[in-house]
Amino acid sequence: MDRTTPQQPFAAPVLHGPDGTPYYLTPTPPLTAPPALYHPAAPAPVAHGPALTPTAVYQPTPPPATNPVPARDPWPARLLAGGVALGAGGLGIGYAVQAVAAAAGSVGGLAALGVGAYALAKTTGGGRGGGGQGAVNVHVNVTNRNR
Repeated sequence: MDRTTPQQPFAAPVLHGPDGTPYYLTPTPPLTAPPALYHPAAPAPVAHGPALTPTAVYQPTPPPATNPVPARDPWPARLLAGGVALGAGGLGIGYAVQAVAAAAGSVGGLAALGVGAYALAKTTGGGRGGGGQGAVNVHVNVTNRNR
């Protein structure tokens, strides 16, 4: 393939009737006008209103002369909100303490297993002293005086 000249695919022009119906190979309906290339109509121009020019600068409304006093203090709502917050805080602290206790229990259990394994490895099953540091010499002297 020759790469010096770019190859563009050739698209055959499609003929269209006056109403925009495409005719590809064989026209099936009889043509009422000679076929021509179809060019869609240009979009209709968008009608914009008159150009707006600012005539006045809008300022924010000034605050009222006196601040209105609420009809009543919503103290029950504040108490309820405070109680809910305290309850949620108590639950959170309870869960945190429970998690710390569970972690401490598991660490303590692992430490106890380690101490037990160390004690079993460093001692023998009994005897006098020595702590499992070698063989024990046993001397047995039996005399029968009833002979």
